[in-house]
Amino acid sequence: MMRRRASTRGYDLLSVEGEGDFWIVFRAREIKSSAEVIGSMVVRSYEPGHVTLLSFVPAGAHANEVNLDKAERTRVIDGAAKLLDEYYLYPDMARKVSVKLKALQGRGEYRGITDGEIFAVRLGDDLVELTGDKHVGVDFFPKGAPGPRPRRDTRWLADRNCGFESAEHFPPNIGYLKLTAFDDPQYCTPTAVAAMNFLADSDALIIDLRDNHGGAPQMVALLASYLFDKRTHLDDIDYPTRHYAEHLWTRLNLPGKKFTGKPVFVLTSGSTFSAAEEFAYDLKSLKRATVVGETTGGGAHGTAPHRIDDHFFIRIPFARIINPITKTDWEGIGVEPNVEVSAAEALAAAEKLAAGEIGEDRLH
Repeated sequence: MMRRRASTRGYDLLSVEGEGDFWIVFRAREIKSSAEVIGSMVVRSYEPGHVTLLSFVPAGAHANEVNLDKAERTRVIDGAAKLLDEYYLYPDMARKVSVKLKALQGRGEYRGITDGEIFAVRLGDDLVELTGDKHVGVDFFPKGAPGPRPRRDTRWLADRNCGFESAEHFPPNIGYLKLTAFDDPQYCTPTAVAAMNFLADSDALIIDLRDNHGGAPQMVALLASYLFDKRTHLDDIDYPTRHYAEHLWTRLNLPGKKFTGKPVFVLTSGSTFSAAEEFAYDLKSLKRATVVGETTGGGAHGTAPHRIDDHFFIRIPFARIINPITKTDWEGIGVEPNVEVSAAEALAAAEKLAAGEIGEDRLH
C-alpha cells in the first residue's frame, strides 16, 4: 500500500457506494492521474483491525463484474454449508457451523453485498471465526471458476523456481536459503537438490520462511532429510473422513551432500503459514533448528477446494497433522520462535547467532 501511495500520490474520496459493518465500496479519484476508481475494503469480522481486502479497479471496469442478489447469496451460503457437512475435517463442528452460518444470514449480515469478491471475503472471514480454522475460505471468480490445473503443466512452477527464491553465502561461511513455497517434490526435487548442494559446505544455515505461505508436506520431508544423519519421524497426516493416515519420515538415500551436525536457523513471521509452519515446528520439536522471528500464522490443516457454483469455490480442511513428539500441532496458535524478534530483524539476529556458533566451533 505504501508503494501504491508513492505511485498514485493517494486518492480523493468522491462518494460511498455501499457499506456494511465490515465492508465498504467507495468511488475515489487518483491524485496523480485524476483517474476515477472503485475501491473495496473488507476488515475481519473477528479482528476489525486487520484489513482482509483492499482493492482498486477502474470505475468503468467495476460495472462489468457479477452483481449478486439475495437469491444468489443464499445459494452460495447453502452450498457452502452442504459442502462443509460433507467434507470438513470435524463433522460435528461442520454441522454447528452450518446452523450458525444460516443464523448470520438470517440476521442480515450479508445484506446489501452485491460484489462477489466482497461477499467471498466476508463469508470466508466468518467461516474462519466460526470454525477457528484459518485454512477454510471462499474464493470468487468473476469470469467463471477455473477448471483443474493440468497435472503435467509445470510452467507455473518453473516461473517461480519451485519457491527457491535465492541461495547465498554470507560471511563467515553462513548459508542462506530464501524459500517462498514448498512445491511438489514430484516436479521440484532437482531444484531442491541443487539448492542444498550449493549450501552443503556452509558452517551454518539460515532458512528464510518469512514470506512462505505453505505447500506440500512431502517437500517439507525432502528438505528436512538433508538435515538429519539418520531416518527420523517427522509427522503423521491424519485423514479422518478417509480413515487412514500418512506417515512422514526423512529419507535415507539422497542425491548430493547432507547438512548434518551444523547449526540451522529458521526465520518466521506472522505470515509464515501451513507447510512452512510444519517445517519450523518439526525442526523446533526435534531440536534441530533455532526458530528466529515472530509467531507464525497458525494453520495446520490440509485443504482442498470444492465448487459451490459457477463463480464460487470453498476451501475445506480435510486432514490434520499430528507431531510424534508433541502429539498435537500448531493449529490456531502458531509456532512460537526460540528467539523472538520482529520479522524485519530476524535475518540480522540469525546471522549474529550463526556467526557466534561458528566462532565457538572454530575455537574448539
